[in-house]
Amino acid sequence: MDCSICTSLPYILRPPRNTICAACYEGARSIISLTSKHENEKPNNNNLLSSSNSNKGFTNALKWVKEMKEMEEELNEKISYLEGFAAALKDQIHTDIQIIPGNNEPSIPAHRALLATRSAIFRNVLDSDECKAPANQTITLAELNHEELESLLEFLYSGSLPKEKVEKHVYSLAIAADKYEIPFLQKFCENKMLGSLNSSNALDILEVSDTCSNLNLKETALNFIVRNMEDIVFSARFDAFALKNPHLTVHITRASFMEIRNRKLGL
Repeated sequence: MDCSICTSLPYILRPPRNTICAACYEGARSIISLTSKHENEKPNNNNLLSSSNSNKGFTNALKWVKEMKEMEEELNEKISYLEGFAAALKDQIHTDIQIIPGNNEPSIPAHRALLATRSAIFRNVLDSDECKAPANQTITLAELNHEELESLLEFLYSGSLPKEKVEKHVYSLAIAADKYEIPFLQKFCENKMLGSLNSSNALDILEVSDTCSNLNLKETALNFIVRNMEDIVFSARFDAFALKNPHLTVHITRASFMEIRNRKLGL
C-alpha cells in the first residue's frame, strides 16, 4: 500500500497523497495512546487528548515528544552540574573523613556531609558522639575491599558507575546498599541484576536477593532457575551453592515441584 509517511518519495504517490500503511497507522495510535495516558496521569490535567480533541491527538503527541526532549536536555545539564561532587572525591578537595575498607587496605578520603545525605545509616554514625569532633575521623566498612569501597563512593558521589565496575561489584554493592539504606543504589543494582540474569549467575542473584530481602528480585531469580533447572542444577556451581544455602535449595525444590504439578494440571 502507498504510504505518505514512510515512503522516501511521497511526491510520486497517486492522489490522494494522504494514505498511510498499517505499520505507520499502528505506530501513530501507539504514540497517541502513550501521550494520552501521560496526560491523564497528570494532576489537574486539561485532557488535551480527550475524545473532544481527538483530531489533535497526533499534534499533541508531537508536542509531548518535544517536551520530553527538552526535559532530557535539562536533566543532562543538571547531571553535568552535579558531577562536580565526583571531582571533589577524585581530587580529594577538602575531604574531612577517612573510609577504611576491610583487610587493612588503604583508606579513602571522603566528605562527611555527602555521606550523611546519601545514607541514613551513615548519618546516624556520623552524628554519634564518637564521630562529632575532629576532622579526618575514620569509619570502617569491613565487608568491602578497597575496589568495592572505591566503587561505592564513586556511585554515592556521581550516581552512576562504568559498566565494567558494575559487572564486577554489583553483588557487593547491592548488599552494601541494603545494609546502609541507600535506596537509589538498591534500585540501580536490582535493575542491573535483572537485566543480566542468566543460567550462569542465577544462583548468585538468588543468594544476593535473599541476603538483601529483595522479594521481587528473589521471585524473578527463583522462577528463572525453575524454568532452567537442568542447566543450573547439574552445574558445578550448584553443589557449592546447596551446601552454603540449604534453605534456598529447599525453595528451589519446592518451586520446581509446584511447576511440575501445574504443568500436569494444565495451569
